Amino acid sequence: MREYNFDGLVGPTHNYGGLSAGNLASTSHGGKPSHPRQAALQGLEKMRFVAGLGVGQAVLPPQPRPSLRTLRRLGFTGPDEAVITRAAREAEHLLRLTSSAAAMWTANAATCAPSSDTGDRRMHLTPANLQQMFHRALEAETTHAVLSAIFADEARFAVHAPLPGGGQFADEGAANHTRLVTPGHAAVHLLAWGRSSWKEFTAPQRFPARQTLEASQALARLHQLDPERTLFPQQHPEGIDAGAFHTDVVAVGNGGFLMLHERAFVDPTGLLGTLQQKLGEGFTFTVASEAELPSQDAVKAYPFNSQVLTLPDGSMAIIAPVESQETDTARRFLERVVAERNPVKQVHYLDLRQSMNNGGGPACLRQRIVLTDEERAAVKANVFYTPELHEALAGWVTKHYRETLYPDDLKDPALARETMTALDALTRILRLGSVYDFQQ
Repeated sequence: MREYNFDGLVGPTHNYGGLSAGNLASTSHGGKPSHPRQAALQGLEKMRFVAGLGVGQAVLPPQPRPSLRTLRRLGFTGPDEAVITRAAREAEHLLRLTSSAAAMWTANAATCAPSSDTGDRRMHLTPANLQQMFHRALEAETTHAVLSAIFADEARFAVHAPLPGGGQFADEGAANHTRLVTPGHAAVHLLAWGRSSWKEFTAPQRFPARQTLEASQALARLHQLDPERTLFPQQHPEGIDAGAFHTDVVAVGNGGFLMLHERAFVDPTGLLGTLQQKLGEGFTFTVASEAELPSQDAVKAYPFNSQVLTLPDGSMAIIAPVESQETDTARRFLERVVAERNPVKQVHYLDLRQSMNNGGGPACLRQRIVLTDEERAAVKANVFYTPELHEALAGWVTKHYRETLYPDDLKDPALARETMTALDALTRILRLGSVYDFQQ
């Protein structure tokens, strides 16, 4: 089996909406000009770099923004241009919400369980409903359509509908999911949560907890995971209040290695002991204390929102944002990780500032999907990275993306038309068929 990092392409309307409470980078950059072309090309360069390491790499398409489907559901009628003009005049905040760029962070797109771990031996995917934030809840329908088009072979893949209901089953996707596995032991799945709909828990005081325990439990059932190898750790309320709105802001795991901050989970010592018991001697971990790496530095520099990748020789590499290199405490912590006795042998720092300014690091930009060779061959869409696909996508970005986008540009109906033209061309490049509502 091989892991593929499905990175989200940054969309043509990449903007800084400042819409996400608890995401400090997002709120601090809200309303500033953005650079969609640069953002998309930075993402493509990350894909090229990861593929160059010998790691599986693939791509997921952007979503149409503004979401005209949503604006029409909210009572704005008429041709596309009239919908946007009226929304800009009467409800500018709704236009900003429906123009959110957050779908680029495909760690929130879905939660995946590989066929080796599931009861029916199919790969399972459940698109996240993202119910906690309105601007993100808009993504689920399109995500389901895209994933269903890519993983269309129902004999090998089970693409579920997003979890039903409202906030009681709020699901934030793989950003709260970690899969760990060691030689000779079956995988263990960590499905973290920040709040419970019906169980008493200690809640954060400053920022909202997003993922519910009930959603995490439902995912485990849907994916037919072994209950003995599925854990439900609670996110630490102090970590959430520091800005760690998802687990992947303060913890990341790969293979048999887990890297975490002491404020990632409520009982890190107990969790690590359970993992050692279930995964054996092959399990290794590194914990950052608050004294070594203050939570505010972890949130600012995103060392835990790195990708930890297994290389062809079996060693691991960390792909970290350049902000981790520039922040002394984060850089020293990552240097300690490499120096310790674990599989991590190297750290690479990449410039992803356009994404980081909106609150998403390297790990936010990718959905991890483990496939067998047969499952990989069953995917007919042109989504797996090749140099030829890279050149096609870079050319597509250069042709269709604006260099700079100002907040008032979202009111321009021409931008929506440009985006639809671009995405229509992209579906032909990726051989996805008609996955967008405007193509129906």
